[in-house]
Amino acid sequence: MIITIQDKQFDTKKITQLYPAAVVKTGYKDETTKVSLEWLDIEAKGKVEVVGFGIFVHLGEEEKHEFIFETKEEMDALAGQIAAQLKRN
Repeated sequence: MIITIQDKQFDTKKITQLYPAAVVKTGYKDETTKVSLEWLDIEAKGKVEVVGFGIFVHLGEEEKHEFIFETKEEMDALAGQIAAQLKRN
């Protein structure tokens, strides 16, 4: 099955990971890292600086795609579009 995320197409058979996450500053220079949305909601309240939200697609170990947004609402809208594509098939 082929899904489209923004303008990119992915064969679901090749996707090894597909997940949403928050992007936060690590505190070291301009370095950022991904954290789970659950951790952000429960554990991180006021403890980290969120710089964005994203949907991350891994095709094996080598090929990774990131779709980054300024707000969680924008990310959620894309996640809904992906879910709708998956439900159709």
